[in-house]
Amino acid sequence: MKRIYDAVVLGAGIAGTCAAKDLADKGWDTLLIDRKEFPRHKVCGEFLSPEFQGMLGEIGLYKVVESLQPALIDRARLTLSKGDSLEVMLPNKAWGISRYVLDAALHHAAQQAGVQLRTGVTVMSVAPAQDGFLIETRRDGEREYFHARTVIGAMGVHRQQQDRKLLEMHNGRKKQSMNKEKSAYLGVKSHYTDVSLDSAVELYFFPGGYLGLSPLPGGEVNAAALVDQKAFSGSEGDKSVLGIIKEAARHNQKLGDKLKRAIPVAGSQSAVSPVKLNRKPLAWDEYALIGDAAVMIPPLCGDGMSMALRSARICTPLADLYLKGAISRETWQLEYAASLKREFSGPLRYGHWIQSLGELPILSKAVLAVAKLVPSMGAGLLQATRLKDNRL
Repeated sequence: MKRIYDAVVLGAGIAGTCAAKDLADKGWDTLLIDRKEFPRHKVCGEFLSPEFQGMLGEIGLYKVVESLQPALIDRARLTLSKGDSLEVMLPNKAWGISRYVLDAALHHAAQQAGVQLRTGVTVMSVAPAQDGFLIETRRDGEREYFHARTVIGAMGVHRQQQDRKLLEMHNGRKKQSMNKEKSAYLGVKSHYTDVSLDSAVELYFFPGGYLGLSPLPGGEVNAAALVDQKAFSGSEGDKSVLGIIKEAARHNQKLGDKLKRAIPVAGSQSAVSPVKLNRKPLAWDEYALIGDAAVMIPPLCGDGMSMALRSARICTPLADLYLKGAISRETWQLEYAASLKREFSGPLRYGHWIQSLGELPILSKAVLAVAKLVPSMGAGLLQATRLKDNRL
Protein backbone atom coordinates (compact mmCIF):
# COMPACT_ATOMS: atom_id res chain seq x y z
CA MET A 1 0.00 0.00 0.00
CA LYS A 2 1.39 3.40 -0.98
CA ARG A 3 2.17 5.82 1.84
CA ILE A 4 0.32 9.13 1.45
CA TYR A 5 2.12 12.33 2.51
CA ASP A 6 0.86 15.86 2.62
CA ALA A 7 4.12 17.08 1.10
CA VAL A 8 7.22 15.50 -0.40
CA VAL A 9 10.31 17.70 -0.77
CA LEU A 10 12.90 16.56 -3.31
CA GLY A 11 16.38 17.60 -2.19
CA ALA A 12 17.76 17.86 1.35
CA GLY A 13 19.97 20.92 0.99
CA ILE A 14 19.41 24.23 2.78
CA ALA A 15 16.18 25.18 1.01
CA GLY A 16 14.64 21.71 0.97
CA THR A 17 15.43 20.88 4.59
CA CYS A 18 14.17 24.22 5.92
CA ALA A 19 11.01 23.99 3.79
CA ALA A 20 10.33 20.47 5.05
CA LYS A 21 10.82 21.54 8.68
CA ASP A 22 8.56 24.56 8.21
CA LEU A 23 5.79 22.39 6.77
CA ALA A 24 6.17 19.83 9.56
CA ASP A 25 6.02 22.66 12.12
CA LYS A 26 2.70 23.66 10.54
CA GLY A 27 1.38 20.14 11.14
CA TRP A 28 1.81 18.55 7.70
CA ASP A 29 3.06 14.99 7.20
CA THR A 30 6.27 15.64 5.27
CA LEU A 31 8.82 13.45 3.52
CA LEU A 32 12.29 14.76 2.59
CA ILE A 33 14.21 12.82 -0.07
CA ASP A 34 17.78 13.18 -1.35
CA ARG A 35 19.68 10.99 -3.80
CA LYS A 36 22.93 11.42 -1.86
CA GLU A 37 23.93 10.23 1.60
CA PHE A 38 24.71 12.67 4.41
CA PRO A 39 26.76 14.09 6.00
CA ARG A 40 28.99 14.97 3.07
CA HIS A 41 31.06 17.84 1.79
CA LYS A 42 29.40 20.01 -0.86
CA VAL A 43 30.67 22.73 -3.17
CA CYS A 44 29.69 25.87 -1.31
CA GLY A 45 31.22 29.14 -0.17
CA GLU A 46 30.09 28.20 3.37
CA PHE A 47 29.34 31.87 4.06
CA LEU A 48 26.18 32.62 6.05
CA SER A 49 25.17 36.24 5.57
CA PRO A 50 23.37 38.32 8.23
CA GLU A 51 20.22 38.02 6.08
CA PHE A 52 20.47 34.23 6.30
CA GLN A 53 20.85 34.39 10.07
CA GLY A 54 17.71 36.50 10.37
CA MET A 55 15.64 33.95 8.44
CA LEU A 56 17.02 31.13 10.58
CA GLY A 57 15.47 32.88 13.55
CA GLU A 58 12.09 33.01 11.83
CA ILE A 59 11.95 29.21 11.59
CA GLY A 60 13.47 28.45 14.98
CA LEU A 61 16.93 27.46 13.74
CA TYR A 62 19.12 30.38 14.79
CA LYS A 63 20.17 28.78 18.09
CA VAL A 64 20.75 25.46 16.35
CA VAL A 65 23.30 26.98 13.97
CA GLU A 66 24.77 29.36 16.55
CA SER A 67 25.53 26.33 18.76
CA LEU A 68 27.88 25.09 16.02
CA GLN A 69 30.16 28.04 16.93
CA PRO A 70 30.64 29.41 13.41
CA ALA A 71 33.59 31.63 12.58
CA LEU A 72 32.76 35.34 12.62
CA ILE A 73 33.28 37.40 9.45
CA ASP A 74 33.13 41.20 9.41
CA ARG A 75 34.69 42.23 6.07
CA ALA A 76 35.13 41.24 2.44
CA ARG A 77 38.30 41.64 0.35
CA LEU A 78 38.41 41.50 -3.45
CA THR A 79 41.68 40.99 -5.30
CA LEU A 80 42.05 41.16 -9.07
CA SER A 81 44.48 39.00 -11.02
CA LYS A 82 47.03 41.83 -11.24
CA GLY A 83 46.93 42.48 -7.50
CA ASP A 84 44.55 45.45 -7.25
CA SER A 85 42.37 45.00 -4.16
CA LEU A 86 39.42 46.47 -2.28
CA GLU A 87 38.18 45.89 1.27
CA VAL A 88 34.55 46.44 2.28
CA MET A 89 33.20 46.22 5.82
CA LEU A 90 30.04 44.14 6.20
CA PRO A 91 27.08 45.90 7.83
CA ASN A 92 26.74 43.02 10.30
CA LYS A 93 28.81 39.97 11.15
CA ALA A 94 28.45 36.96 8.87
CA TRP A 95 29.19 33.33 9.79
CA GLY A 96 31.51 30.73 8.33
CA ILE A 97 30.47 27.10 8.81
CA SER A 98 31.10 23.84 6.97
CA ARG A 99 28.15 22.39 5.05
CA TYR A 100 29.20 18.98 6.35
CA VAL A 101 28.31 20.17 9.86
CA LEU A 102 25.49 22.54 8.94
CA ASP A 103 23.46 20.05 6.88
CA ALA A 104 23.68 17.43 9.62
CA ALA A 105 22.38 19.92 12.21
CA LEU A 106 19.52 21.05 9.98
CA HIS A 107 18.54 17.46 9.18
CA HIS A 108 18.42 16.62 12.88
CA ALA A 109 16.24 19.65 13.58
CA ALA A 110 13.88 18.72 10.73
CA GLN A 111 13.55 15.16 12.01
CA GLN A 112 12.88 16.48 15.51
CA ALA A 113 10.02 18.48 13.97
CA GLY A 114 8.54 15.30 12.49
CA VAL A 115 10.03 15.23 9.00
CA GLN A 116 10.78 11.77 7.62
CA LEU A 117 14.22 11.93 5.97
CA ARG A 118 15.29 9.40 3.36
CA THR A 119 18.75 9.72 1.81
CA GLY A 120 20.46 7.64 -0.86
CA VAL A 121 17.10 7.50 -2.64
CA THR A 122 16.82 8.14 -6.38
CA VAL A 123 13.56 9.62 -7.69
CA MET A 124 12.64 7.71 -10.85
CA SER A 125 9.48 9.61 -11.73
CA VAL A 126 7.05 12.22 -10.45
CA ALA A 127 3.69 11.80 -12.15
CA PRO A 128 0.46 13.76 -11.69
CA ALA A 129 -2.15 11.64 -9.94
CA GLN A 130 -5.56 12.11 -8.43
CA ASP A 131 -5.34 14.75 -5.70
CA GLY A 132 -1.58 15.11 -6.07
CA PHE A 133 1.43 13.20 -7.37
CA LEU A 134 2.68 9.64 -7.55
CA ILE A 135 6.43 9.41 -6.82
CA GLU A 136 8.47 6.38 -7.82
CA THR A 137 11.82 5.95 -6.04
CA ARG A 138 14.64 3.43 -6.03
CA ARG A 139 17.14 2.54 -3.33
CA ASP A 140 19.56 -0.39 -3.48
CA GLY A 141 17.67 -1.81 -6.46
CA GLU A 142 14.29 -1.79 -4.71
CA ARG A 143 11.45 0.43 -5.92
CA GLU A 144 9.01 2.20 -3.65
CA TYR A 145 6.02 4.42 -4.40
CA PHE A 146 4.67 7.40 -2.48
CA HIS A 147 1.58 9.49 -2.97
CA ALA A 148 1.89 13.19 -2.14
CA ARG A 149 -0.75 15.89 -2.07
CA THR A 150 1.97 18.27 -3.20
CA VAL A 151 5.62 18.18 -4.23
CA ILE A 152 8.33 20.83 -3.84
CA GLY A 153 11.53 20.55 -5.88
CA ALA A 154 14.81 21.55 -4.20
CA MET A 155 17.21 19.55 -6.38
CA GLY A 156 19.90 22.23 -6.57
CA VAL A 157 22.02 23.00 -9.63
CA HIS A 158 21.17 19.65 -11.22
CA ARG A 159 17.47 20.51 -11.40
CA GLN A 160 17.29 21.01 -15.16
CA GLN A 161 19.06 17.75 -15.93
CA GLN A 162 16.96 15.86 -13.38
CA ASP A 163 13.65 17.39 -14.45
CA ARG A 164 14.38 16.70 -18.11
CA LYS A 165 15.15 13.07 -17.35
CA LEU A 166 12.02 12.65 -15.22
CA LEU A 167 9.81 14.26 -17.85
CA GLU A 168 11.22 12.10 -20.63
CA MET A 169 10.66 9.00 -18.53
CA HIS A 170 7.12 10.10 -17.78
CA ASN A 171 5.85 11.17 -21.18
CA GLY A 172 8.62 10.47 -23.69
CA ARG A 173 9.26 14.08 -24.65
CA LYS A 174 11.58 16.86 -23.62
CA LYS A 175 10.29 19.80 -21.69
CA GLN A 176 10.44 22.77 -24.05
CA SER A 177 10.09 25.51 -21.43
CA MET A 178 13.55 25.03 -19.96
CA ASN A 179 15.60 28.18 -19.98
CA LYS A 180 18.69 28.21 -22.19
CA GLU A 181 22.03 28.85 -20.56
CA LYS A 182 25.00 30.44 -22.28
CA SER A 183 27.95 29.43 -20.11
CA ALA A 184 28.74 26.39 -18.01
CA TYR A 185 31.09 26.50 -15.04
CA LEU A 186 32.82 23.97 -12.84
CA GLY A 187 32.61 24.43 -9.09
CA VAL A 188 35.27 22.98 -6.78
CA LYS A 189 35.86 23.19 -3.04
CA SER A 190 38.39 22.06 -0.45
CA HIS A 191 39.18 22.84 3.17
CA TYR A 192 42.71 23.83 4.17
CA THR A 193 44.75 24.38 7.28
CA ASP A 194 47.77 26.65 7.67
CA VAL A 195 46.20 29.56 5.78
CA SER A 196 46.55 33.00 7.35
CA LEU A 197 43.06 34.50 7.26
CA ASP A 198 41.51 36.93 9.71
CA SER A 199 37.80 37.68 10.06
CA ALA A 200 37.40 38.32 6.33
CA VAL A 201 36.02 36.51 3.33
CA GLU A 202 38.47 36.96 0.46
CA LEU A 203 37.65 36.78 -3.25
CA TYR A 204 40.38 36.36 -5.86
CA PHE A 205 39.80 36.85 -9.58
CA PHE A 206 41.82 35.24 -12.37
CA PRO A 207 41.27 34.63 -16.09
CA GLY A 208 38.38 32.17 -16.38
CA GLY A 209 36.99 32.38 -12.88
CA TYR A 210 37.38 33.32 -9.24
CA LEU A 211 38.06 31.68 -5.88
CA GLY A 212 36.79 32.59 -2.43
CA LEU A 213 38.44 31.93 0.92
CA SER A 214 36.25 31.90 4.01
CA PRO A 215 37.19 31.14 7.65
CA LEU A 216 35.70 28.11 9.38
CA PRO A 217 35.60 27.02 13.03
CA GLY A 218 38.79 25.49 14.39
CA GLY A 219 41.10 27.53 12.19
CA GLU A 220 40.31 25.79 8.91
CA VAL A 221 39.63 27.75 5.73
CA ASN A 222 37.20 26.91 2.95
CA ALA A 223 38.42 27.46 -0.61
CA ALA A 224 35.65 27.40 -3.21
CA ALA A 225 36.26 28.22 -6.87
CA LEU A 226 34.07 28.70 -9.92
CA VAL A 227 35.90 28.28 -13.22
CA ASP A 228 34.77 28.50 -16.81
CA GLN A 229 34.91 24.98 -18.20
CA LYS A 230 36.01 26.23 -21.60
CA ALA A 231 38.80 28.37 -20.16
CA PHE A 232 40.17 25.57 -18.00
CA SER A 233 39.54 22.62 -20.34
CA GLY A 234 42.62 23.43 -22.39
CA SER A 235 44.99 23.77 -19.43
CA GLU A 236 47.45 20.97 -18.87
CA GLY A 237 48.16 19.27 -15.58
CA ASP A 238 46.18 17.90 -12.65
CA LYS A 239 42.41 17.97 -13.25
CA SER A 240 41.55 17.02 -9.67
CA VAL A 241 39.91 19.50 -7.27
CA LEU A 242 43.26 20.32 -5.69
CA GLY A 243 44.87 20.56 -9.13
CA ILE A 244 42.27 23.08 -10.31
CA ILE A 245 42.71 25.21 -7.19
CA LYS A 246 46.49 25.07 -7.65
CA GLU A 247 46.08 26.12 -11.29
CA ALA A 248 43.87 29.03 -10.23
CA ALA A 249 46.51 30.17 -7.75
CA ARG A 250 49.07 30.31 -10.57
CA HIS A 251 47.04 33.10 -12.20
CA ASN A 252 46.73 35.35 -9.15
CA GLN A 253 49.99 35.97 -7.32
CA LYS A 254 48.37 37.10 -4.08
CA LEU A 255 46.24 33.96 -4.04
CA GLY A 256 49.33 31.88 -4.73
CA ASP A 257 51.11 33.54 -1.82
CA LYS A 258 48.11 32.95 0.44
CA LEU A 259 47.96 29.22 -0.36
CA LYS A 260 51.73 28.66 -0.49
CA ARG A 261 51.85 26.74 2.81
CA ALA A 262 48.23 25.54 2.80
CA ILE A 263 47.59 21.90 3.72
CA PRO A 264 44.44 20.29 2.25
CA VAL A 265 42.07 18.62 4.72
CA ALA A 266 41.67 15.01 3.59
CA GLY A 267 38.19 14.11 2.37
CA SER A 268 36.91 17.69 2.15
CA GLN A 269 37.24 17.99 -1.63
CA SER A 270 34.13 18.23 -3.76
CA ALA A 271 33.17 19.25 -7.30
CA VAL A 272 29.98 20.01 -9.22
CA SER A 273 29.42 20.44 -12.95
CA PRO A 274 27.86 22.02 -14.86
CA VAL A 275 27.01 25.15 -12.89
CA LYS A 276 24.90 27.33 -15.20
CA LEU A 277 24.34 30.91 -14.16
CA ASN A 278 22.77 32.66 -17.14
CA ARG A 279 19.18 31.75 -16.50
CA LYS A 280 16.13 33.54 -15.18
CA PRO A 281 14.29 32.43 -12.04
CA LEU A 282 11.93 29.51 -12.57
CA ALA A 283 9.35 29.25 -9.83
CA TRP A 284 7.34 26.36 -11.21
CA ASP A 285 7.88 23.37 -13.47
CA GLU A 286 5.11 20.81 -12.88
CA TYR A 287 5.48 21.68 -9.16
CA ALA A 288 7.03 24.46 -7.07
CA LEU A 289 10.82 24.91 -7.21
CA ILE A 290 12.94 26.42 -4.46
CA GLY A 291 16.63 27.03 -3.77
CA ASP A 292 19.13 26.72 -6.60
CA ALA A 293 16.52 24.76 -8.55
CA ALA A 294 14.56 28.01 -8.87
CA VAL A 295 17.12 30.79 -8.76
CA MET A 296 20.90 31.01 -8.47
CA ILE A 297 22.85 34.20 -7.93
CA PRO A 298 26.52 34.22 -9.03
CA PRO A 299 28.45 32.69 -6.11
CA LEU A 300 30.83 35.67 -5.89
CA CYS A 301 27.96 37.65 -4.34
CA GLY A 302 28.14 35.41 -1.27
CA ASP A 303 24.40 35.31 -0.64
CA GLY A 304 23.42 32.01 -2.27
CA MET A 305 22.28 30.26 0.89
CA SER A 306 20.27 33.31 1.90
CA MET A 307 18.48 33.28 -1.46
CA ALA A 308 17.85 29.56 -1.20
CA LEU A 309 16.28 29.97 2.22
CA ARG A 310 14.25 33.02 1.18
CA SER A 311 12.69 31.08 -1.71
CA ALA A 312 11.63 28.41 0.78
CA ARG A 313 10.27 31.06 3.14
CA ILE A 314 8.15 32.48 0.31
CA CYS A 315 6.95 29.09 -0.91
CA THR A 316 5.96 27.24 2.27
CA PRO A 317 3.26 29.66 3.51
CA LEU A 318 1.58 29.30 0.11
CA ALA A 319 1.97 25.51 0.29
CA ASP A 320 0.35 25.63 3.72
CA LEU A 321 -2.62 27.59 2.35
CA TYR A 322 -2.94 25.16 -0.55
CA LEU A 323 -2.93 22.12 1.73
CA LYS A 324 -5.58 23.78 3.88
CA GLY A 325 -7.73 24.27 0.78
CA ALA A 326 -7.60 28.06 1.12
CA ILE A 327 -6.05 28.64 -2.32
CA SER A 328 -5.86 26.69 -5.56
CA ARG A 329 -2.69 25.30 -7.10
CA GLU A 330 -2.96 27.94 -9.82
CA THR A 331 -3.13 30.76 -7.25
CA TRP A 332 -0.11 29.31 -5.43
CA GLN A 333 1.82 29.17 -8.70
CA LEU A 334 0.96 32.74 -9.74
CA GLU A 335 1.63 34.29 -6.33
CA TYR A 336 4.87 32.41 -5.84
CA ALA A 337 6.19 33.32 -9.31
CA ALA A 338 5.34 37.00 -8.75
CA SER A 339 6.96 37.05 -5.32
CA LEU A 340 10.10 35.31 -6.57
CA LYS A 341 10.46 37.82 -9.39
CA ARG A 342 9.90 40.76 -7.05
CA GLU A 343 12.39 39.54 -4.43
CA PHE A 344 15.20 38.35 -6.69
CA SER A 345 15.20 40.49 -9.84
CA GLY A 346 17.38 43.22 -8.31
CA PRO A 347 20.04 41.01 -6.67
CA LEU A 348 20.21 38.82 -9.79
CA ARG A 349 20.65 41.80 -12.09
CA TYR A 350 23.47 43.30 -10.03
CA GLY A 351 24.98 39.88 -9.34
CA HIS A 352 25.29 39.07 -13.03
CA TRP A 353 26.68 42.55 -13.68
CA ILE A 354 29.40 42.02 -11.07
CA GLN A 355 30.03 38.53 -12.49
CA SER A 356 30.56 40.07 -15.94
CA LEU A 357 32.71 42.82 -14.46
CA GLY A 358 35.11 40.24 -13.07
CA GLU A 359 35.65 38.92 -16.60
CA LEU A 360 36.73 42.36 -17.89
CA PRO A 361 40.11 43.17 -16.24
CA ILE A 362 40.42 46.79 -17.40
CA LEU A 363 36.89 47.76 -16.41
CA SER A 364 37.04 45.90 -13.08
CA LYS A 365 40.31 47.66 -12.24
CA ALA A 366 38.67 51.01 -12.96
CA VAL A 367 35.66 50.20 -10.79
CA LEU A 368 37.90 49.16 -7.88
CA ALA A 369 39.88 52.37 -8.22
CA VAL A 370 36.70 54.46 -8.03
CA ALA A 371 35.38 52.40 -5.11
CA LYS A 372 38.57 53.15 -3.18
CA LEU A 373 37.99 56.87 -3.68
CA VAL A 374 34.28 56.57 -2.86
CA PRO A 375 33.97 53.91 -0.11
CA SER A 376 30.18 54.08 -0.15
CA MET A 377 30.26 52.72 -3.71
CA GLY A 378 31.79 49.42 -2.62
CA ALA A 379 29.29 49.04 0.18
CA GLY A 380 26.50 49.95 -2.24
CA LEU A 381 27.51 47.27 -4.74
CA LEU A 382 27.62 44.73 -1.94
CA GLN A 383 24.18 45.75 -0.68
CA ALA A 384 22.70 45.68 -4.19
CA THR A 385 23.23 41.91 -4.39
CA ARG A 386 21.54 41.36 -1.03
CA LEU A 387 17.92 40.55 -0.29
CA LYS A 388 15.81 43.20 1.35
CA ASP A 389 14.77 42.50 4.95
CA ASN A 390 11.12 41.82 4.21
CA ARG A 391 9.78 39.82 7.11
CA LEU A 392 7.25 37.22 6.06
